[in-house]
Amino acid sequence: MPVCVLPQSSQIPPHLTRTSISAICTGPDWTNATVKGKVVHKDALVPLDDDDFVLKTVIQDVDSSSNITTQELSIKMIMIGSLAKDFSRTVNLGDVVVASGFTVSKSSSVKEKHHPCNLLLSGEDACIYVCSPEVNSVETRKKSPKAAEVSSLQPGVSSVVATKRAPLTTQASRDAKKPKYVYSQLDKLEVGTVVNVYGVVLFFKQPFKSNGNDYCSSIKISDQSNQKIGCNIFLPNVEEHPKIFQVGDVIRMHRVKVSRFNDSVSLVSTHGFSAVAFDGTEGEPVEPRTCSRNFHFDADDERAVEELRAWSSGQDPLPAPASMTLSLVQPRAYFDLTCQLLAKAPVDSSCMLLRVWDGTKCPHTLLKVLVEPGVTEGPTAFSPERESAIANVLVYDNHVEVARQLKPGDFLRIYNLRAIPGSSKVPGLTGTQPVELGHLAFHLHGGTAYGRGIRVLPDNSPNVKELKRLIEAFVQDEDDSAMMELWGTPPESVGTCTAGTLPVSADSITETTCSHNIDPVTLSEVKRSNVGQVHHVKVRLKSYEPQKLHQCLKLFCDKCSTMQDVPDEQHVSGVFSAALSDRRPCSAPVWALSGQLQLPSDPAGPSALSLYFSPQLMSHGKNKHLMFLKGASLEQVKKLSASYLNIVPVRSSGGQLALLDLSAPVLFRGRRRYYGCKKCSNPAVKEPDVEGVEVVSEKLLAEALGVELLRYVLLLRLQLHDSSASLDVLLWRDAECFFNVSAADVASNQEAQDHISQTMSSLCPPGGSTARRPWLDVCLVSYQAKDEDGSDQTVYQICHTTLSKATPEPDPA
Repeated sequence: MPVCVLPQSSQIPPHLTRTSISAICTGPDWTNATVKGKVVHKDALVPLDDDDFVLKTVIQDVDSSSNITTQELSIKMIMIGSLAKDFSRTVNLGDVVVASGFTVSKSSSVKEKHHPCNLLLSGEDACIYVCSPEVNSVETRKKSPKAAEVSSLQPGVSSVVATKRAPLTTQASRDAKKPKYVYSQLDKLEVGTVVNVYGVVLFFKQPFKSNGNDYCSSIKISDQSNQKIGCNIFLPNVEEHPKIFQVGDVIRMHRVKVSRFNDSVSLVSTHGFSAVAFDGTEGEPVEPRTCSRNFHFDADDERAVEELRAWSSGQDPLPAPASMTLSLVQPRAYFDLTCQLLAKAPVDSSCMLLRVWDGTKCPHTLLKVLVEPGVTEGPTAFSPERESAIANVLVYDNHVEVARQLKPGDFLRIYNLRAIPGSSKVPGLTGTQPVELGHLAFHLHGGTAYGRGIRVLPDNSPNVKELKRLIEAFVQDEDDSAMMELWGTPPESVGTCTAGTLPVSADSITETTCSHNIDPVTLSEVKRSNVGQVHHVKVRLKSYEPQKLHQCLKLFCDKCSTMQDVPDEQHVSGVFSAALSDRRPCSAPVWALSGQLQLPSDPAGPSALSLYFSPQLMSHGKNKHLMFLKGASLEQVKKLSASYLNIVPVRSSGGQLALLDLSAPVLFRGRRRYYGCKKCSNPAVKEPDVEGVEVVSEKLLAEALGVELLRYVLLLRLQLHDSSASLDVLLWRDAECFFNVSAADVASNQEAQDHISQTMSSLCPPGGSTARRPWLDVCLVSYQAKDEDGSDQTVYQICHTTLSKATPEPDPA
């Protein structure tokens, strides 16, 4: 939309909500927000290309009183396109303007009394309203008279006012002229100009943290002119950088500045920069890869991509990416690996283990890596056939941060991976990791030289399609092999006993579920064995801790591997009470529908509660799928959780909505409570993206709220006993498998709690004779850990063991 001068009889469109300059920040959706200010600085109009311009201006908050001490009274606005041209012609210094349809980005330099963010206005939704004196005096933050009351939420809900509406649609906006971009050939670039270009990627580096606040990525491109040009891209977020997967991809870049450095012409991103990447293979669909919601792409762009593909295929071969499967890897090679992540685990602060496969087997013996129990994200055990196809990749330094964001199941391209032969030790585990001679290890060293890095590939990538084909073929062969092994086992081998080993007794009420082909040993032999081994034992339970079994329920963070007790009811109630004490006014987020819930007078808490809802869910009739609740006591939240699928308790903080302290539940789903990790969370009240989502899950909400959810786990210390010795062991990583019940159920379900209590009473009845307790067939693993004094100690843990039959009644004899 253009610059719009409002006559005295007009006002700002009522669906827009006024926001102060001091409230502006990155993150929220500002689609239907406005910012009002007086123009105190205005730069000259700068032409970028035909019919494309950029203009910078500074506006000052017109409502700031002289006694306000904040230094965020002014903010820079950057306008691009026809809006910049209209602004330059229409607006003068001292005019009061209202901006809408803007996005927010961090400012690269902050002056005194300037906001640390910039407003970027470009595209059809951006608009500037120039206010007459009468309009300036009107408070623009008026609610729409057509705001819908949401009466179906729950009896007693009233005064629900919509503060978000769909953008105003007019014939003018529908008929708005689409931008026409002009692209420059790489051999005709003039230093100092801002241009749009297409090119074929000859080299690229994944984004890395620059010395400032931005992430930097570097690429080198060429086009039909055969000119080769480098480009440096600086953007505040990794996700905004071009999604380049391999040499030969085609890239389109808008608004890059031509500069000269070391006698060479290069490009650098500037204000309004955007990029779209495409697969460079002839015959593949022309599918744009970008994180931008709005970008221009038409038949001319598709033709430009196809022309570059055809030109590239007829040139001398591009620098061939050293991409290969595991089956082709040779020692000392550097290569790119396309693979699927199966599991990952931290090794130390500067190293992460990635367990990956690509459906092929490396012909060399690979390094095995041991990690501390309980730190692995993803499966911890695989079939022997699949284990033989898994590669352990160790990533270091700056790549660890990227690896932390990966999820098991992701399809990856790992660039410049190195295959190192010979003796290798894993960092951080020198006490437990044995030296392996002649094994091949895969290392992704720190830094970004040679394009080194990790990239997640989309499912529709041609490389992923080929990877899936290889994996599916491997899985089919694996299934066939398992079937042959099953039918080929001689019947007489079942249940046989090797001389000198302990017999497997029929009266054991547990069984091992692992694939270890080892004979049972005594506990005294376990104690004499080296650390890092797996043992099968036949034992009885002598004692266990904690005796108060509700204390065995813990909260565990998979990201930072910390464990904590579940907060008791008194503490949680205190957090809610503290939030109630702050009764300062609080403005609703620009995206939220707000309302009031009137409850009968109740000593358990206030009678008037503030509610906030997601417009996306409301528009789909999912009124009770999510509610943000402010001003409620713990007892009131528990009552309301029976009527709403998800309740997020919130409080007032600095006039804005915020989550409660993370020692209280961040989410209530019926009787289940979800807690967040204080160390790994960056909490904020944001609307979740529920487009196309049938059920709003706790994971989706946690991602929107910036919370790393804690996982319920069970932790017990057991003292096992046989005729040779006694041994203290831990039961926690496989505790759910052992009891056949989930820790989350134990946290909210009385039947699950009773099941654990009855099981432990059967295995270790109070006052009963140890000799009359049931036998347990158990799988044990040993590892080293630090005690409270920092000394090494050997720890034993039960794994791959489950109750095979109903526990017997306790025998008091």
